[in-house]
Amino acid sequence: MNAIDKQYLNRPRIRWTQIVSTLGVILLFLWSTSAIQLNNLTANGLEIAGNIMRGLVNPNLDLLFNFTQKGVPYLLLETMAIALLGTIVGGVLAIPLAFLSASNIVPKPISIVVRFLLIIIRTIPAIVYGLMFIRVTGPGPFTGVLTMSLTSIGMLSKLYVDVIEDLDTSVLESMESIGCTTIEKIRFGIIPQLTAMFLSIVIYRYDMNLRDAAILGLVGAGGIGAPLIFAMNSYRWSEAGSILIGLIILILVIELLSNKIRTKLVQG
Repeated sequence: MNAIDKQYLNRPRIRWTQIVSTLGVILLFLWSTSAIQLNNLTANGLEIAGNIMRGLVNPNLDLLFNFTQKGVPYLLLETMAIALLGTIVGGVLAIPLAFLSASNIVPKPISIVVRFLLIIIRTIPAIVYGLMFIRVTGPGPFTGVLTMSLTSIGMLSKLYVDVIEDLDTSVLESMESIGCTTIEKIRFGIIPQLTAMFLSIVIYRYDMNLRDAAILGLVGAGGIGAPLIFAMNSYRWSEAGSILIGLIILILVIELLSNKIRTKLVQG
């Protein structure tokens, strides 16, 4: 019996593990289908869905090309501004928290405490933060910015930590061997490794925040969400269609640009 046959006979026996895992996934899928309630699908609901589709096909062009504060372009611009400012503030505040939660930078007890704090921040949905800040600052774009900032901190810190813990420490050791100071090691050894990845992560988060900002408008946190829900509640389907078309175009353009920028940053 050669070495290959011995290795084959000593291979890990995972057949039962695969069977149990497959059965578990199937049972979870079947249990999840119990949430589908087709009996709640009424004729009125189907009519509303049809009206929404007709609104997309026949949008209110006056609203779509209205460049006042009540028009779709201004509302989209406000939504972009809320998401951008919230992402920038969250991205900056996440940097020190990421270093404090990186186990290769600070002692493990400190990193555990900071990571637990970040987990708590990520656990609460953005819309809950929005409802909380509305009670404090009142409805408006500032509420959206605060919400975007806080929700961005949790995710960005987690992604930053992954990058920090993958740092190439051999570069730092080489710099230390030639007598570089701590500031020089940070400036020429750490920052060049982190900048491109950090910017890529921030751009990715901005893409997500843009969608969240539209949803936050539903609770009065500024942006295009509030006019959309008002139009739908008033059965003004052509206005709702024009708002949805503008939102779809905006998200597609931002996603296309963000993917190109992130690819260039990662690939250098």
